[in-house]
Amino acid sequence: MAERNSTKVMEFILLGFSVHREFEIILFLLISVVYTLTLVGNLGMISLIQLDSRLHTPMYFFLSNLAFVDLCYSSSVAPKFLETLLTKHRSISFYACATQLGFFLISEMFLLAVMAYDRYVAICNPLLYMVIMSRKVCMQLVIGPYLYSFSVALLHTVVTFQLIYCGPNIINHFYCDDVPLMALACSDTSLKEILIFIFAGFNMISSLTTVLISYLHIVAAILKIQSTEGRCKAFSTCASHLTAVTIFYGTLIFMYLQPKSNHSLDTDKMASVFYTIVIPMLNPMIYSLRNQEVKNALRKAIDKGYVLLLTNFKK
Repeated sequence: MAERNSTKVMEFILLGFSVHREFEIILFLLISVVYTLTLVGNLGMISLIQLDSRLHTPMYFFLSNLAFVDLCYSSSVAPKFLETLLTKHRSISFYACATQLGFFLISEMFLLAVMAYDRYVAICNPLLYMVIMSRKVCMQLVIGPYLYSFSVALLHTVVTFQLIYCGPNIINHFYCDDVPLMALACSDTSLKEILIFIFAGFNMISSLTTVLISYLHIVAAILKIQSTEGRCKAFSTCASHLTAVTIFYGTLIFMYLQPKSNHSLDTDKMASVFYTIVIPMLNPMIYSLRNQEVKNALRKAIDKGYVLLLTNFKK
């Protein structure tokens, strides 16, 4: 990061929500519950997949990585947000702000696209599924999005914090985001705006296209199945992922594709709360409540823990 920046602006102030103290306390309690459920749900999902050998399949390998990314998303934003709501300590250091932005920019949309491709292979080529989705291919499909997201996040973060910030330093948001940070810059932001346009467009279009093409083939394959029971069984294997994709892209479309006349900062902030904190909580619930294999694995883990507890108690 540029040294000249740190000599002018050493910290930023997160404005958050300009509301009454009573509402902030209610919001603090709600976010605390949501973040706790996010930690328990995603860490539980990762642990469950690691511990149960029946879940050592490509689909659950991708799901455990999605849970990890959701943890990064939520944990990069929620703790500081809770601190500002509880203590009114709204300042964040220059480098802490950069770190928060970098972690937040790690994108999960490519993992959702990879998971859509996985469902396409499972339904359209079931006999060759384990051959096509080999361990090596699965690792490549996960490492690729990680490397790309990390590189893009690093590029965006470096460019953003190479800008000159000479005051004011009040970020009109509850976390460090590109757009409100650019509004505070004293230097030319045209390069940053071009980068946002290019990468946001590429990320959205490429990932959504992959998802749509995969599901077009999936729907076509399901419609060819003769029995109703067979169709329902085939559709159930991708219902959880389809629900997660709908919520994720639906939120993005609401945030970025609505007319400018309908935009308001408060609406965008509430949408950001849903995008950064609520969705990471919903994903493990969606995959556990709608997935019989996860339910069985969870029941087995609880029974094993109960037996172990009784054994230790008797000793």
